[in-house]
Amino acid sequence: MASEQPPMRPTREPRVTLDDLVEVLLNKGAVLHLDLIVAVADIPLIGVSVRAAIAGMETMLEYGMMRNWDEATREWAERSAVPRGLGLREDESVVRRMSGGHLLSGGVYHGWRPGSVYLTDRRLVVLRDEPREVLWQTDLDAVRDVRLRPEETVGGEERLRLEVALADGRRELISAREPETLHDLLTRSLAGSLGPSLSPGVPEEEPPLADGHLWYEEPRRSGPLWRGGRARLTADRLTWKSPVDGRPALVLATDELTEVSRAPGYGPGGEGSVLLLRTVGGDEHRLSADDPVAWVRRFESVGRLTAPA
Repeated sequence: MASEQPPMRPTREPRVTLDDLVEVLLNKGAVLHLDLIVAVADIPLIGVSVRAAIAGMETMLEYGMMRNWDEATREWAERSAVPRGLGLREDESVVRRMSGGHLLSGGVYHGWRPGSVYLTDRRLVVLRDEPREVLWQTDLDAVRDVRLRPEETVGGEERLRLEVALADGRRELISAREPETLHDLLTRSLAGSLGPSLSPGVPEEEPPLADGHLWYEEPRRSGPLWRGGRARLTADRLTWKSPVDGRPALVLATDELTEVSRAPGYGPGGEGSVLLLRTVGGDEHRLSADDPVAWVRRFESVGRLTAPA
């Protein structure tokens, strides 16, 4: 017959301090088992069941508790200790760095991931500083088109995003603190990497198939705006540049164009003057010409386009 144990009763030891209690908790630990039922008029209403352990981390790990959490935290701390900033390749230099982000899509999670946008003379990179991780990157050679795209935020505010079209058909969305500046720098970089004749210090250019005045409907934060400028069409690309800009505002590879047609309605060149350019990625660019029929024929001479409607 088992002997009945006397119930535990609280005791008071005046020589024990709070520091002594904390030291015992950290070194030895304590396990709490609490089952509580809250009743009103003998009717149980709320049940509380608590199983908890309190101890220092060394004691926890000694008893095999919280090992996964401890290992994950230590790995994160080691990654955070790596020097921040973008690791550059040999002979690579940063053109501009600004705060921004990358829109992750296509998976379970869909949303913006904030970080820093780096434009180098070779790559476009979105880097998160802490924990350090390259969220997205591409070589500039793989970029086929870049454009500004207005987008309404959750709060109803309209912001300009940078849409980057890649050679494999993917389209990525980048946010940046100065989207127009990044667009200009990236467009200039693309214009300088589209052909070996455009290498730095070599002014020689490919002979154009057409070179003349066109209006370009440029995307703006407040809405599209027609601007006058000069268009230059070669066998490889179309560039459009305003005389007040330092760089082309539009650079399109001709092998990305699928159709050039005349859109109905008025443009700066008059009725029926608007040219609608469609790309492989589904983008549409609008230009207006004084002689739209001649420009359509010039685009057709590239030899990769369908006949206009």
